[in-house]
Amino acid sequence: MDRDTRNAAIAALWIMLLFGIAAFYLPTVMLAVGSISTVLAGIVGTAFVLAFFLVFWLRGRRQNKDK
Repeated sequence: MDRDTRNAAIAALWIMLLFGIAAFYLPTVMLAVGSISTVLAGIVGTAFVLAFFLVFWLRGRRQNKDK
């Protein structure tokens, strides 16, 4: 495993770990926000899913730019 591959694996691990922790607490957050507004709770859930893909999309663009 070369340096670039190792760094990519470590970064992916951290991203997955952080999003995993956030996903664990997401139902609690959505229920709390849902008591205020159900539409807002839906927006929070959608933003979480979009943020997950956005992080990996941005990382992929950055890696392609470096090549």
